[in-house]
Amino acid sequence: MSLSEAGRAAERHTGTRATGERRIAGAASVVSLSDGREVVVKRGSGPDAARAEAAGLRWLGEPGGAGDVPVPTVHGVDDTWLVIDYIPAGSPSVEAAEAFGRGLAALHARSAPAFGAAPPGGPTNAWIGLARMRNEPHDDWPTFYARCRVEPYVREGVDSGLFSPRQAAVFDEVCTRLPELAGPPEPPSRLHGDAWSGNVHWAADGRVWLIDPAAHGGHRETDLAMLRLFGAPLLDHVLGAYREKAQDAGRPLAPDHEARVPLHQLFPLLVHAVLFGGGYVGQALAAAQAALRV
Repeated sequence: MSLSEAGRAAERHTGTRATGERRIAGAASVVSLSDGREVVVKRGSGPDAARAEAAGLRWLGEPGGAGDVPVPTVHGVDDTWLVIDYIPAGSPSVEAAEAFGRGLAALHARSAPAFGAAPPGGPTNAWIGLARMRNEPHDDWPTFYARCRVEPYVREGVDSGLFSPRQAAVFDEVCTRLPELAGPPEPPSRLHGDAWSGNVHWAADGRVWLIDPAAHGGHRETDLAMLRLFGAPLLDHVLGAYREKAQDAGRPLAPDHEARVPLHQLFPLLVHAVLFGGGYVGQALAAAQAALRV
């Protein structure tokens, strides 16, 4: 068999001969190995992207997280390629949704050293999808969110003509008022960071797995808001189980957390705006305006 670059990367990082390959979404392939295993081989979207994802998966899946959400095992990573377990797809179920909600609450409770902290061994200049994302530790969430998650993308949007100066002023007001808009102070949580429905993987083993992280230390409401952004199966069951687990663990969500969903959705909407333009520009602006009305 004539091996592709992905096949050669699979052999290099697993030490096992590749016997087949099929392309899946984006720059990823499933490679079959001679010992019967299948692995996903992904090309990083830019410098340090593969290493950032590998560090995030290892951090989210650290030993000792019994009851957390499962993530694929990392078999190897280099400057270009990431090799991880292939997890066959299944169908959503109420049982899996509720277990996922409880597991996500447990994952968030495992904490992080600071807001904006990168996973151990992960680069400061990381990625969320096809966009760059800076992980830089901060003492408080409002300062981190303004400096690393809102302002860089607003500036890029202004420079490319997506936002007018008047529209940019709305985002500036959000950043200025973040200390009062952020709700009760919370310790930093261990976040997946890109928990939209496409990265919530309903597997054939009856569990929900998290894939493609943009992991960092952040506010747990960010992951919950991301789950809501594009819709996720059985979301009411996920969030209900999350709230119960958090309550039982002595870390209940703030009573007004749902009012801050637009604030936490602002970051992914800005990312989509600078990557894809179109309707995301208006959605980002609407989220900023909604955040200011809280």
